[in-house]
Amino acid sequence: MSHLYDYTGVIHIHSAYSFDGRTPVPDILEAARINGIDFIMLTDHSNMRAKEEGFEGWHGNTLLIVGQEIAPRFNHYIAFQNKSPVVIPETTTDINPQTYIDQVSAQGGIGFIAHPDHEGTKMFHVKHFPWLDWTVTGYTGIGIWDFMSDWQSVLNGYMKALLSYFFPAFFLRGPNKETLKRWDELNQISRIVGIGELDNHDSVQKVMGINFSVFPFTKALKFVRNHVITENPLVKDSKKDIELLLSALKRGRVYVAGEYYREAKGFSFVVTDNSRNATMGDDFILDGEACLSIALPATAKIRIIKDGALYREDITHTLSFNINKHGVYRAEAYLKVFGKYTPWIFSNPIFVKK
Repeated sequence: MSHLYDYTGVIHIHSAYSFDGRTPVPDILEAARINGIDFIMLTDHSNMRAKEEGFEGWHGNTLLIVGQEIAPRFNHYIAFQNKSPVVIPETTTDINPQTYIDQVSAQGGIGFIAHPDHEGTKMFHVKHFPWLDWTVTGYTGIGIWDFMSDWQSVLNGYMKALLSYFFPAFFLRGPNKETLKRWDELNQISRIVGIGELDNHDSVQKVMGINFSVFPFTKALKFVRNHVITENPLVKDSKKDIELLLSALKRGRVYVAGEYYREAKGFSFVVTDNSRNATMGDDFILDGEACLSIALPATAKIRIIKDGALYREDITHTLSFNINKHGVYRAEAYLKVFGKYTPWIFSNPIFVKK
């Protein structure tokens, strides 16, 4: 395997071009600059106005990729590379999601099932927006960790809501267990890419008579991020770089990380033998025995998941061991913060085959 490049970005955010967003695109880009974000994948509701008005492309050291969120009442879908927006009213309840998955594909686009187990929060009158139809096909992947769903899941009292507003990272639980279980099951049938979602709108919520921004982008961009791994560097050519990043993302060369406490860049997950190697999203044909290796930028609890079950667990910053069985292998890492292990890194799988 040649040298690999690790680029940090966020997927699924809303600007003032969404009916429920209020932050102009230039302000989001400035927040990205402050946070050292390499790429932003914007997904406004039912429109791609940011692209139509010339925002897609490089802005300093941040690449803006414009997609959209298709958002009927249920079964939300985020799409990229489609040539024109797919518009479905938010109150629509009787549309088969296969319809718009196929529309995106017909335009040459890729798509991800958004926040599949979104539960909402009664306390702040946020509706639930789960994915209901798992008979669909043709999608690229699913959101395995959605920041907003995770944060909203702890809002069960005013005091806890205030504490979690000021210290959201401390309250995050990580990917929903049911989401991970379903993702593991899907990956044993076909390749389904897992991504992290932010789903931030910078909306205003009133608590005890006080207005709060949920969340300013300078703060929100510190939470759930995606690291896309490419074999070639970005070259500041917008068209080529967008294609490079989305091609790697479609391939599954991505890991999801909650980086409020510690950046994850430097994470590595590979399977090798004397002559071959593979990383996330790759197939590896097993010929007898191979070595599975993980490296982290800090000591953490590493969990190796094979075919949806815990295979090995260690507390370390590097881990290597031999494997001799085929299966779908992925890695998780939990960072110790304030005496407890908090969710940190979730890799896409390596498909070890006969």
